[in-house]
Amino acid sequence: MAQQKTGSATQTWDKRSWRAYPRVQMPDYPDMAALEAVESQLAKFPPLVFAGEARRLKASLAEVAAGRSFLLQGGDCAESFSEFSADNIRDTFKVMLQMAIVLTWGAQLPVVKVGRMAGQFAKPRSAAMEKVGDAELPSYRGDIINGFDFTPEARIPDPQRMLSAYTQAAASLNLLRAFSTGGYADIHRVQSWISDFTGGDEAARYRDIADRISDAMAFMAAAGVTSATAHVLNSVDFYTSHEALLLEYEESLARIDSTTGLPVAGSGHMIWIGDRTRQIDGAHVEFARGVQNPIGLKCGPSISDSDLKTLIAKLNPENEPGRLTLIARFGAGSVGDHLPRLIEAVQSEGANVVWSCDPMHGNTIKSASGYKTRPFESVLREVREFFEVHRAEGSIPGGVHFEMTGKDVTECTGGVRAVTDEDLSDRYHTACDPRLNASQSLELAFLVAEELRRRRVDTAQQAKAS
Repeated sequence: MAQQKTGSATQTWDKRSWRAYPRVQMPDYPDMAALEAVESQLAKFPPLVFAGEARRLKASLAEVAAGRSFLLQGGDCAESFSEFSADNIRDTFKVMLQMAIVLTWGAQLPVVKVGRMAGQFAKPRSAAMEKVGDAELPSYRGDIINGFDFTPEARIPDPQRMLSAYTQAAASLNLLRAFSTGGYADIHRVQSWISDFTGGDEAARYRDIADRISDAMAFMAAAGVTSATAHVLNSVDFYTSHEALLLEYEESLARIDSTTGLPVAGSGHMIWIGDRTRQIDGAHVEFARGVQNPIGLKCGPSISDSDLKTLIAKLNPENEPGRLTLIARFGAGSVGDHLPRLIEAVQSEGANVVWSCDPMHGNTIKSASGYKTRPFESVLREVREFFEVHRAEGSIPGGVHFEMTGKDVTECTGGVRAVTDEDLSDRYHTACDPRLNASQSLELAFLVAEELRRRRVDTAQQAKAS
């Protein structure tokens, strides 16, 4: 049991303390004995990630908060048991590496890479029930909780699914660690992938950036800096994250860090609290405040200034840089209505936070063909508004947060390789929300890089003028 500071008060916390708080967006398991047996089994398993890794990520995010690095967070909306494969993990990892190189060029800063992977199995839902025709069943809440098939049997919450999620997460992390350090992430390989993307006529507008990256690589090689001489060129640090929604799973994998003696979430390097589960006296905030991992907090239009200040005090009472990332999600056209007041609230508290933009969740629409989709232009518009507001408020736009996949899906409309409303049915594979495909993800990275470069030039000119 640990003593945790919250504001001026000191409260007792342990990994079970969330059970005394109101819970939302969580299943009611019909067989409590089966649930307890799974929790007991998970508690004996090794953690999926290690405390030292979480501490390194927190240190990297502290650099983001200070404006000396940039955060790229992306991956699946909800990981699927049925679509799990080495190829899918590789393809998403590959696209994130390409995005990171382009963003590094734009920002002239290191990019912290965090995947929505190896744990993103649970999803909050806007309605507890789902209706198809005359039939009504409990909503699908992610493979860790119940099944996607619209049958009464599939929609019953099954605790055994937590064991399947753990196994898949462990296998994913094993592969990601191999990709990160085994040569697949070599910067020269990634640079050639970027050149492949800009080789077509439709992506010609991004060729100048790709050429500049190639020139930089050629200069380093001429100077004797190669993958053989510099370890940093053939490996990367890659971290995992997910929404900590299913607290029985999170509690079972929480451990005590043998180095510091403090509790840590062993389910992922970074966990976040969703916009639907950020109640200041709720179970999810109570669990997250006690673990030492970096914590994300989704901030939608309904969050009040006072609630944000309270949540900052609860989740980061020591005002530790890198501990708390505020993930803004408002929708294109609405950023200016909400983000300035939240930035002002953070500044008034003197709070150390990372500001990240989630341009996905506020831009979901139903297409004319009946598919849930996200227009690429709306996603891009929200990112631009995010940068504009931070520029006006004198704050640091620290990162971006995308739902994306390395697969060639047709779920979001638009982009240079245009996906139309009529195309959505071709390869609409998501189990939950629409994702950017590989081409759209990389294109968005080029456009964000342009924003980062503009910010860098503006900052340099302001420093010169002063």
